[in-house]
Amino acid sequence: DQGDAVGQFNLGLHYEHGEGVRKDPAEAFCLYRLSAEQGCDDGQWALGICYYEIGFGVEKNLAEARRWLT
Repeated sequence: DQGDAVGQFNLGLHYEHGEGVRKDPAEAFCLYRLSAEQGCDDGQWALGICYYEIGFGVEKNLAEARRWLT
């Protein structure tokens, strides 16, 4: 985590899928949030999906999902 939004998004993908690291949806969510808050489109999309899907590192929240997906 060096403040690189695209790097945070990419690392989040690794944690989401367990590629090279232990699968950890909560860590993926945190990385997606860091990325999204810095304006990374991919990070915003991924964060929105996290809020939309049940059990992906955070409780389902359709209002937050809408916020990040639109």
